[in-house]
Amino acid sequence: MGLFDRIISGSSTSSLSRPEAFAGVMLATVAADGHISDEEIAGFNGVISRMKIFQAQSASQHGAMIDKLFGILKRSNAEQLLSKAAEVLSPELREAAFAVSADLIFADGSVEEEEKRLLEFLQSKLGIPDELATQIVRVMEVKNRN
Repeated sequence: MGLFDRIISGSSTSSLSRPEAFAGVMLATVAADGHISDEEIAGFNGVISRMKIFQAQSASQHGAMIDKLFGILKRSNAEQLLSKAAEVLSPELREAAFAVSADLIFADGSVEEEEKRLLEFLQSKLGIPDELATQIVRVMEVKNRN
């Protein structure tokens, strides 16, 4: 990476806030298969509207957060965005982020190979134990069956 690259990338993506990190996990998840479905968008927006971590955000702050996360995703990839987000999330938020991601993956009725790999990568990055991850994935599969 050259001097110019460090200056440009460092200024807008050097760190994420907790809300940005959580939303980053969700964005990387819904973008994993290269297509964001209507169901995934609805799920993403539903989480944003329900979680306390996002309630203090104004509409302009929300828009700036989404723009920043899309920028990171475009300049790097989903795994790098997930890695950045994992550094910021507390253990409680890590479990919640994994559960929300599993739910979003099942939301459109199909689970692509890219989505499976991403969820396994996310489990590893977030340090979610296999037993808990299995339980979460089973529940989300049942929740989204029909």
